[in-house]
Amino acid sequence: MIKIAIPGGAGRMGSMLIRAIAAAPDLEFVAATDRPDSPFIGRDAGEVAQIGANGVIIGSDPETLFATADVVIDFTSPAASLHHATLAAAHGCAMVIGTTGLSADEEARLKTTAKNSTIVYCANTSVGVTLLTQLVEDVAAKLTDGWDIEILETHHHHKVDAPSGTALALGKAAAKGRGVELDDVADMVRKGQTGARKPGDIGFAVLRGGDVAGEHSVIFYGESERVEISHRATDRAIFARGAVRAARFAVAVANGFYDMTDVLKG
Repeated sequence: MIKIAIPGGAGRMGSMLIRAIAAAPDLEFVAATDRPDSPFIGRDAGEVAQIGANGVIIGSDPETLFATADVVIDFTSPAASLHHATLAAAHGCAMVIGTTGLSADEEARLKTTAKNSTIVYCANTSVGVTLLTQLVEDVAAKLTDGWDIEILETHHHHKVDAPSGTALALGKAAAKGRGVELDDVADMVRKGQTGARKPGDIGFAVLRGGDVAGEHSVIFYGESERVEISHRATDRAIFARGAVRAARFAVAVANGFYDMTDVLKG
């Protein structure tokens, strides 16, 4: 049995993860926390996730996540995820991190931490999005001169970061396919008299509204033609399923820094 703990256990992703773990015969849910001011502190995590009491009480001390867990699955916030990664390394616990909005410096800190632990870090734990990223890199490498790249993403109105971590990962894949750095070619904001589009730029457009789980399209515009590659998530449960798959991978590999591409290969 793989023992799993979840910070943010009272949130939407936390509840989905609890349900996914409960449905898996090889997984055991052992601990959950939430932010200190959460009204769910002291509640049974199973009841909060609407699957019935499971005996795991939601606490507020992050240290309790690492006492018995083999893997901690984290979809919280950049600051919390970095703190949890430090605790995981100290306790010899693996981590799956699906938190978005981390800066380049914060990602670098995660990689440093992974020298002494196992971290699977992915902006999107969907298997379909992982394949999409691979396709984008391949297509970008082939459609070069005369082809413009635009990335469109849509999410629910609760999402706090933009562009999404997945959109940025797709941008990085496109840039990698073309042999450039995303920071050198990304066009994030267009307003007013912007002038003509700069050749080689990768543009981003963001939509927010309703309860959209996640939609991403990478569009390659050529002369008189275009190629579109898209992924649409209709249920956030796909992210929980992918994270559980990543957790199984994390306990089977050596210390290091991994992503969902590694999970699919593994």
